[in-house]
Amino acid sequence: MKQFKHLGAYGLIIKERKIVLIKKKGGPYNEKLDLPGGTIEWGETPEQTLIRELNEEVGIDVTNYELFDTNSVVLEWMHKEELEKVHHLGIFYKILNYNNEVLEKIKIDEKNDDSLGARFYEIDKLRKNELSDIAKLEIEKFGYKLKN
Repeated sequence: MKQFKHLGAYGLIIKERKIVLIKKKGGPYNEKLDLPGGTIEWGETPEQTLIRELNEEVGIDVTNYELFDTNSVVLEWMHKEELEKVHHLGIFYKILNYNNEVLEKIKIDEKNDDSLGARFYEIDKLRKNELSDIAKLEIEKFGYKLKN
């Protein structure tokens, strides 16, 4: 079984018991709700990645943030009919302020290759089976209880 590591920077935008999540297209979290963010590219700082990814996936310009957590999960998924194991490591930031509106629909292109759009979801209505493993972990670490 192939094993991979994935390191990314992610944003938690929470207001009035609602959180911004993206609908994933492709990858181990296909069709799941996930935190906006993504891979730290060569030469980028985690903060630069956070700002770039939230603009690409959510359409916002992050203006203020603070480090919230670092964490990881290990998961298995079928990729091209082969079982793969992924160690997903994340650096998570609370988004304190941003410009622009959250885009519910966003174009898939060379800049955004995995977000079908973003919106605010009521945390109290989210179910664990709707969420990526990393999103579940961080929402619960933030102090919220998720439904089974």
